[in-house]
Amino acid sequence: MTITSPGRPPAHPPAAGPPGTPIKRASRRRRAAPPWWFAAPALVLFAFVVLIPSARGLYYAFTDWDGLSPDFAWVGLGNFRDLLDDADARAAIGHTLLIAVAITVIQNGLGLLLALGVNSIIKSRNVLRALLFAPAVVTPIVTAYLWRNLLGPDGAVNSLFGAVGLDFLRKDWLGDPHLALWSIVAVIVWQYAGYSMVIFVAGLQSIPREVQEAAAIDGAGPVRRFWYVTRPLLAPAITINLMLSIIGGIKLFDQVWALTGGGPGHATDTLSTLIYKDAFTLGEFGYSIALAVVLTLIVAVISAGQYAFLSRREADIS
Repeated sequence: MTITSPGRPPAHPPAAGPPGTPIKRASRRRRAAPPWWFAAPALVLFAFVVLIPSARGLYYAFTDWDGLSPDFAWVGLGNFRDLLDDADARAAIGHTLLIAVAITVIQNGLGLLLALGVNSIIKSRNVLRALLFAPAVVTPIVTAYLWRNLLGPDGAVNSLFGAVGLDFLRKDWLGDPHLALWSIVAVIVWQYAGYSMVIFVAGLQSIPREVQEAAAIDGAGPVRRFWYVTRPLLAPAITINLMLSIIGGIKLFDQVWALTGGGPGHATDTLSTLIYKDAFTLGEFGYSIALAVVLTLIVAVISAGQYAFLSRREADIS
């Protein structure tokens, strides 16, 4: 029997496990994990604003609801069969994909060239960056109405061509079915090329200067340095820009509606403008929601495929 005096610790204190015992690790994990109910208000709001309306909209895509009447009938896949038989819907899908691809290629190509230019050691590079990025902060609808006046038959663009003796270039840019779609693409590229430029500039500035200097010492010219050094290291910026531009191009509505309203005829109708017309002009809400479902599927498939491809390329490069 061991006798201890008051105030002295026991001669043999109880053995304690090592500091990394499972009990203590579990205790730390419980203390670190926030209570799940912290997220409950956000989840409820998300369900109320997004999940429930989306589920109801998907249900109405299989009905003949007109948007107002409480009575409607279940038509199953009838709206989707009508979509396949609708020449305007098929043309709108083609216009949507054409605009998205054209914007993605031209906007990112121009944005990359601008980024390479303003990333050089020219004195006015900061001013040029601000000026080139400025159109991206203007509201899309304001930009569209501005260019609608500039590209009109008597607008500033045609007046400029006439003033310099280039009358053969005077066109009805938004009224000619063969030019209207490309005029919309030009307006979108004008507004967002600076946005792509900023993302590319951020990618260029993250590339170590020593890598470029080493390639130059090894005798690589500007083109070879860009292709074998700069381009692989820009892969994350390229992925972001391509994803943003392709998704934005597919969902495009504001500029198309303000510039042409889908006209002349249906020459510039996209899925977004056709959804608006069928829902709020013709009162065919069930059919318009079916178009919206198709648009959602196109965005999901293309963006997921593009992201998987670009992510694999990034992994191969790294």
